[in-house]
Amino acid sequence: MSCFETSKFLKNPQVFSKEVLIKAAQRLNWEYKVTQNEVAITKIPNQNIQGEYAMKIQGSKVIYNSYYLKNGEQLVDELKEVFYKLNVEYARSSILSEFKNVGFSLKKDYDFEPNQTEVDRFYMVGYSKNSKEHEKRTEIKFTILNDGTVVSDTNYLPDDMHKLADEAMKKLEEKLGNKRNDKDIIQKQVPIKYQKKVEVISNKIIAKN
Repeated sequence: MSCFETSKFLKNPQVFSKEVLIKAAQRLNWEYKVTQNEVAITKIPNQNIQGEYAMKIQGSKVIYNSYYLKNGEQLVDELKEVFYKLNVEYARSSILSEFKNVGFSLKKDYDFEPNQTEVDRFYMVGYSKNSKEHEKRTEIKFTILNDGTVVSDTNYLPDDMHKLADEAMKKLEEKLGNKRNDKDIIQKQVPIKYQKKVEVISNKIIAKN
């Protein structure tokens, strides 16, 4: 993450969070079993699987029992439909969790009106502890799309806040199952008043120490 950029975390359709998966199974009335490394769907209404598993989520990938489930792909799609609706909630809680862990706090966007594409928007706010920094307050805008994709938008980030944001973003990438792609990062024009306070290193705009 750098100053003055807009970036997008594309939700990896092959990545399933255990927490969200369990909620999806509960909504579908599917029975499941949780172990340390996987979640197994053990019973689906109107499906005879002879005591075997119906689906397994190992790590973050979904596989289905193709021997007993002749409509396995359809059932996986059914699971995904519910799962993606829950992804919005998951994306929001993930952002809040990771940024609060490094000292940011939530600021609501009371002017935001959800639409078919953008379903949530808010800010994470932090304060620099650098005594030489005159602009201590920093604000990162997050917009969540209808499939759980996250769009982040930054302006000026003091050096210490930049490092904390990077730490939170790294954890967020792990939770969303995808790293930000360079093609999905758009550098914004740096306002004149900040041009002496930032520099470009490896195509990233960062605050000078």
